[in-house]
Amino acid sequence: MGSVSMATPVQELATDGQDPSERYNYGGSGGGALNASVPLVEIPTVDVGSLISSPSAANHELQKLSLALSSWGCFQVVNHGMTDSFVDRVHEISKQFFDLPKEEKHRYIREPDSIEGYGTDMIVAENQTLDWIDRLYLTLNPPNQVQLKFWPEKPETFRETLQEYGVKLGELNQILLKAMAKSLDLEENCFLDQYGEGALMTARFNLYPPCPRPDQIIGVKPHADASALTFLLPDKEVGGLQFLKDNEWFTVPIIPHALLVNVGDQAEIMSNGEFKSPIHRAVVNSERKRISLAAPSIPHDGNEIEPVEGLVSEERPRLFRKMKYNGRTHLRYYQSGRRVVDDARI
Repeated sequence: MGSVSMATPVQELATDGQDPSERYNYGGSGGGALNASVPLVEIPTVDVGSLISSPSAANHELQKLSLALSSWGCFQVVNHGMTDSFVDRVHEISKQFFDLPKEEKHRYIREPDSIEGYGTDMIVAENQTLDWIDRLYLTLNPPNQVQLKFWPEKPETFRETLQEYGVKLGELNQILLKAMAKSLDLEENCFLDQYGEGALMTARFNLYPPCPRPDQIIGVKPHADASALTFLLPDKEVGGLQFLKDNEWFTVPIIPHALLVNVGDQAEIMSNGEFKSPIHRAVVNSERKRISLAAPSIPHDGNEIEPVEGLVSEERPRLFRKMKYNGRTHLRYYQSGRRVVDDARI
């Protein structure tokens, strides 16, 4: 990929009171302002407990899931197998890490040409617009790719809490992928079979500090995820996640202790376009920081994915070719506004 460089963490820029450089100026019609013209919207909420209970309850939830997948490409999940107190614990370790002294956080600074660790996003192009975000990026699965040297030792409960969270997300991922197959009247393991053993799941702790120019600077540029599914634990109080639907932006409301799940490009490919991978962005504000935790789930690195056979017919021809996921390619796509799903389109 060639040499890449790193920018100063934006938390340090915000703390030092430095005026952001022009490299952060996003501007334009897709700018990052939080304003009254971006309405809140109710997206479907799926009760995971009902999905795995009685057939009648499961059928009702499958109908809601199917609507969410085909219309919004995202949904809120409740009754997901994690207690409120455990979800609060995950919130707390996220906050405690970013509240650590600069010197302590820098123990986990990512290395040049690496995604893993603490810092800003990679700079892969000279004209790249920088996002107003700091991340702690960690691999949760498969075990042979976990780099514990980047897992903070402070707060003391960080590692054990994150490990437990990763296990619970893995279980939830399987439940939802099976439900997604059932919602299309397919064999329940057809999406999981493309995942393979050792599927990749990462944790991306995101910090958006208060920003002096929220009308011109954005937290995360508009993009679609390259994952199959992405699990997001949003900030408990501060909103900022927005989805694009019918060329209009909508703000996602916060449901306490719920997770937001959105479809990625790989699920759109596997479903032959039945599921929609939505464009979304994160905006910032001038008064409050926001912290979220995203966990993309991605088929095994060596696996090729393609539309499931049961979704390809004369009436609905194959829309996508076979493809493999490549994290570094996706990073370049993100910075240039390209999408994996478009490259795979026939």
